Amino acid sequence: MTHPPGASEAKTPAGRRRDPKGTRDRLVRAALELFTTQGYHTSTTPEIAAKAGVAEGTIYRHFASKEQMLNEIYRAGVRVFTGIVRETPAGLACAERLERIAAGWREVAVRNPSLVRLVFVSRLRSLLDPRSRDAAKELREEVEKLIASGKAAGLVRPGAVEVWADIWLQLIGLMLERVANKEWTPDQAAPRLAVESAWAAIAAPSAVSGPPPTSPPTSPQEHPAAGA
Repeated sequence: MTHPPGASEAKTPAGRRRDPKGTRDRLVRAALELFTTQGYHTSTTPEIAAKAGVAEGTIYRHFASKEQMLNEIYRAGVRVFTGIVRETPAGLACAERLERIAAGWREVAVRNPSLVRLVFVSRLRSLLDPRSRDAAKELREEVEKLIASGKAAGLVRPGAVEVWADIWLQLIGLMLERVANKEWTPDQAAPRLAVESAWAAIAAPSAVSGPPPTSPPTSPQEHPAAGA
């Protein structure tokens, strides 16, 4: 639907300027939080609209359905994580690139925990449309290509790249979930140890070297949040 020039400057009956982008952003934030806290199926469009501060009918000016809303938010989230993979310098060794990717993803978990929950934690595969599944596949393929390059360089152990990618993603996903839930904080040893363990699980024996960690794992007794 096209709008005449200046349409975005139109005012509501209450005298407020209309801001379609701002309204859409509020709807996305509200839906993302509800989908990842109380679940997709139990989150209703009236709840999403109320949380965004708009009428329920406003949702359908931006999205054809709740399912389309979910898929658009999901694809946007996956693109964030895929972009971080692609931005890591190609000249770095496999271990360092994976470490930088994990660090970038961890920062997303700190800034936008709901996005991490949507992409890495929520069980939504049955609700994803073909475009969303393609986006998820693209993210995984980027990780697999990186691990394959490490395998070709003798840095990743022999075996199916798909298996090593799955193991690495599972361990990193655990770290992201704990950070998103504020069970771990970036300054604790636990996130770093999870990243190191993810690499150690797929690395060729000759590629795992270096001094032991400088600090021991933090125990739940020392940081109560770790056991929350």
